[in-house]
Amino acid sequence: MKTVLIVHNVRSAHNVGSMLRSAEGLGAAQVYLTGYTPYPAMEGDSRLPHITRKMDGQIQKTALGAEKSLKWTHVDDIFTLLGELKRGGYETVALEQTPEATNLQEFKPTQDIALIVGSEVGGIDSKILKMVDKHIEIPMSGAKESLNVSIAAAIALHHLRVIA
Repeated sequence: MKTVLIVHNVRSAHNVGSMLRSAEGLGAAQVYLTGYTPYPAMEGDSRLPHITRKMDGQIQKTALGAEKSLKWTHVDDIFTLLGELKRGGYETVALEQTPEATNLQEFKPTQDIALIVGSEVGGIDSKILKMVDKHIEIPMSGAKESLNVSIAAAIALHHLRVIA
């Protein structure tokens, strides 16, 4: 069973680098960086050179080379991507705290997974939540309501690897 990670509208380049590193180390087949999520330098990069250098440098600090050994792609339109992945046989799964969410420990996928994580502040947009197949969450027991997005992604990727 394959897992791909979709990182949507995450602002922090350091979080992106951490997720690239975790995805590489935990066996994700690919990472899609969507929306305004920062992404490493790439061939044919349309960003201004100083922005590309800045984002690339920040991502490299936490990715530690994972951006070079892991397949990743920048995609502007997450909705088109989700449709393509669904048609390709992926179950689309949002890692988000919602009333419909299944506890991560109880989630048992039966097909390839496209795991979606969202913005550090607002989480995953409601339009995306309506489009995906499932919602899963990491239950919290402390005073904080959620984990850092890169930590949550790593926990979910580890779980998916262990149960695959």
